[in-house]
Formats: sequence, structure tokens, C-alpha cells
Amino acid sequence: MTSWTLVIHGGSGSMTRDILSSQDDAAGRAGLAAALAAGAAILREGGSATDAVQAAVEVLEDDPAFNAGRGSVFTAEGHIECDAAIMDGKTMDAGAVAGLRTTRHPVALARAVMADSPHVFLTGAGAEGFARERGIEAVAPSWFETAERRRQLDEILARPDAPFDSGMKYGTVGAVAVDNDGHVAAATSTGGLTGKKWGRVGDSPLIGAGTYADDRAAAVSCTGAGEYFIRLGVAHEICARARLGEWSIEDAADTLIDELGDMGGKGGVIVVSPDGSGGWAFNTPGMYRAMQTHDSDPEIAIYGDE
Repeated sequence: MTSWTLVIHGGSGSMTRDILSSQDDAAGRAGLAAALAAGAAILREGGSATDAVQAAVEVLEDDPAFNAGRGSVFTAEGHIECDAAIMDGKTMDAGAVAGLRTTRHPVALARAVMADSPHVFLTGAGAEGFARERGIEAVAPSWFETAERRRQLDEILARPDAPFDSGMKYGTVGAVAVDNDGHVAAATSTGGLTGKKWGRVGDSPLIGAGTYADDRAAAVSCTGAGEYFIRLGVAHEICARARLGEWSIEDAADTLIDELGDMGGKGGVIVVSPDGSGGWAFNTPGMYRAMQTHDSDPEIAIYGDE
């Protein structure tokens, strides 16, 4: 009997029914559904968890409704810089990239770093050069840009004294899966924070902070205020508690999000374990999220009361 689970997210933050328009609500749900379908199709046919999470994230990277790939937010200097990571829980191999400006699918480049290089983490021009060597698709920087993201940057630049994450939507995307063979994988991709400066990199591409997978425990992808996720090592910590403390992944995820909140951090996680259990935890008003298993229909939600 086949048995698989796929969980995805499209970011957490200040999404409520009062704030989100019906059009944005529908676009977010449609994007989640498309990504879920792409990953589930691979798992249904006996494909690997790593292939499934990459496929799901690539769909979200192409969708301007989310802050990853096309539709990424602007830096303070008016650029778009994308980060991504992927990890295979069977081998514990991992690949990560940051500061990309011309690679269409950052998660595909992270996968190439994992598979075809002796390294784990490449950044900036070097990462883009490696992408070209490996034939990873390139696009013009303008391909990533949308009018709404430009408007958001203008709004932040017009209010330089406002709290940096005031009303923030953390638009990172991610996927975690367990395949028919019981192997887990995780992938995360992001455009970072609107108005970020000085080459800031968050938790998404940092193995152990925003992305982690270990067949002995779980796969985790995070979204939120990256500086807090980095300090807590959230993704690895959830796996460590599941592996060494014999916590359920649900309890480990809930507790880490509580600890994040105690520090002042906001965000959420998605998790899946080798036994097929999966879910999410978040402390923001909403989180774009979806889940499907081998014997269940897709579950798609945005708001905290769903």
C-alpha cells in the first residue's frame, strides 16, 4: 500500500478576512492548489519526496501571489534578491542559495548545488555563475517584478520610522513531504523582506534554521521573522526534539512557535514525519497552507480560524 503526505505553505502574516481582498484570497488558494497538485502527482506515482517538494515550490516561485521567484519583494535599493534551500532526509544532503537576481527557479539551483557541487551554500554572482554552468534557466531581473511589490516598497520607504515588520506578511514559500518509501524532504524559497538592506539574508536558505529534513525525525520548512528562526534554529530544533526527546512533531512545532513568540518573533512552520503525520503551527493571524495525503483530499486554508 502506498502512503505519502505533502504539506506546503505560502507564507504567514497579517492575513485576515477584513484585510485580504476576495481576489487575493482566491489567487492564494488557487496557487496553493496548483502547487499541491504538482507535488502530489509525483508522490502518487511513487516519486521521491525531494522531487515532490521541488516541484511544489517551483509552482509557487512562478506565482506572483507569493513572495518567492516572480512576485518577490524589493530590497531598499530597488532590486530583487531570492534565496532558497532544499534538503533530503534520507541522505541528509542539502543545497542552498542566496542573493539571486536572474535564476528563475531558486529552488532548482539549490537542488543543483546539493546534487552537483561539493558545497552546501552558494551566494550572489558565484551562485548565478554555477547556475549558468549547470544550465539552470535564467531570466531578466524584470521578470521577477510586479507593480504591487513596487508599491509596497514605496510605502515602506515613505515611512522610514515605522516598525520594520509592521503589518508584515512573511511571504516565504515551502514544502515538506514523505514519500512511499518513508523518506522525508523539505524545500523553502523566498524573496526576503520588503526594503531589506545590506545584503540581509533570513532563515529560509539556512539549513537548520528555516529548512531541515532528517529521516530519523521530520522535515520542516519555516516562514516568518527570520532573525528569530535563526537564533532558535527552529527547523533543526523541531527535528531534534522529535528524534531525541520523543516528542510528536505536532507538539515540537507548537512548542517552538510558542518559544518564538516569547522572544517576540512571528511566523509559522510546516512539518511532516516519516510515519506520514503532518501539519503546521503559526502565531500570526493567517498562514497560506495546504496538505494532502495518499488517502485524503486537498486541505487548503489561509486564516487562523480555518
